[in-house]
Amino acid sequence: MTPTSDDLPEGPRPVQPTVPSNLTGVPDSAALGSTLTTAGSPFSAAPTTATSAQRPEKVKVRGPLLKLMISMLVANFSIFAIWGAVPGILLPIQIEGIVGSADKQGAFGLVSVIGAFAAMIAQPIAGLVSDRTRSRFGRRAPWMVAGVLLGGLSLLFMGASNGIVQLAVAWVMVQICFNFAQGPLSAILPDRVPSGARGTFASFSGFGLMLGSLGGSIIASRFIGAIPAGYLTFAGIALVVIVLFVVLNPDKSTKSAPKPAFDVVVFLRTFWVSPRKHPDFFWGFTGRLLLYAGYFMVTGYQLYILQDYIGLGAQGAGNFVPIMSLVSLVAILIATVIGGPLSDKLGRRKIVVIVAGVVLAVSLVFPWIMPTTTGMLIFAFVSGLGFGAYQSVDTALMSEVLPSKDDFAKDLGVLNIAATLPQTLAPGLATLIFLVFGYVGLFPIGIVIALLGAFAVLPIKSVR
Repeated sequence: MTPTSDDLPEGPRPVQPTVPSNLTGVPDSAALGSTLTTAGSPFSAAPTTATSAQRPEKVKVRGPLLKLMISMLVANFSIFAIWGAVPGILLPIQIEGIVGSADKQGAFGLVSVIGAFAAMIAQPIAGLVSDRTRSRFGRRAPWMVAGVLLGGLSLLFMGASNGIVQLAVAWVMVQICFNFAQGPLSAILPDRVPSGARGTFASFSGFGLMLGSLGGSIIASRFIGAIPAGYLTFAGIALVVIVLFVVLNPDKSTKSAPKPAFDVVVFLRTFWVSPRKHPDFFWGFTGRLLLYAGYFMVTGYQLYILQDYIGLGAQGAGNFVPIMSLVSLVAILIATVIGGPLSDKLGRRKIVVIVAGVVLAVSLVFPWIMPTTTGMLIFAFVSGLGFGAYQSVDTALMSEVLPSKDDFAKDLGVLNIAATLPQTLAPGLATLIFLVFGYVGLFPIGIVIALLGAFAVLPIKSVR
């Protein structure tokens, strides 16, 4: 049986650099056990040890690495545009059209919760499967292409749905398929990017993520009266972009690589990383889970907040969402450009993550005390600053505390539960809070949760 990360002894693990040939021109067999230099800097895509992780080596971003970063930005945009458009705009409008205004919150919460659990299960399984895939196209590419193809068909199924059960089934299919694309895509960072460039890479990746989430809501607002056409548009964008990503950034063949034997126990342990043996991973996971939950309880529910809490009504809320998204996008661009490279330059990740998390928590104060469009616009800008910086730097931080270099995608799949679960479960949590406290209760609860998430990274010891 192939040993897993939990079978290894505690303490820092020795690292053997694995350098993809498509970035360095050096085959893996020659890279193992040696120190390579690309653009004048040590180039290792494997997780760093506790010592080396404290001060990542400087890496010049150019050539194939720069192309990979730009491609990652666009790829993330294509997938996260779906997460911004569907649960934020298209799905709640479609549900309201099916059940009416009186029951929309409950139905939306139910469908969101079902989709959340599908996403929670799908991504780590996708990572585990892709880690063990052997093909001439590499480990990740087959699943990325298959995921967006089947996910696109599932979006078309959503567009044709005219009942809540049918819609919930279609949404589960979308979650599973696109997470099978997103999980392997997220493994590109530890697969191919050296530690010293991960902050910059994470900035590109994070900007694509947020540009997609916000751009998706802007695009979706143009399809309020044509939901099926909106689903078709997002399906087509994702399919074209991901196929181009695979073609422009080909991975090396894994056909001749040894294939680990499948074990049922290993499979069941996919969803568990021991907090005792891997405390840094645990604290990073917990921090991301909490901060995302605090943030997405408000942003994931913003259409109904604008309709009822701010008082804009259905059409006014639909028109105001793109304005908020543009304001937030400007702030995210500023924070993302600064956050990731700054953490690379300082050699410190945690302090940037904490400050960004606090800024995000503070942003929730404004709509709480100012239930107006002005308060929502201030929230959009300040939260954009916090979330943009957090997303870019936290991704780099977490890439350096992964439990095992042999299961990048699986571990990232488990980690991404902390990002995906709040985004899809937050509307359900928001519905529960709304039923107990009303809309005004969302903001103070979100502030507390976000602050807990910001400071959860303090116990991490292997990264400064």
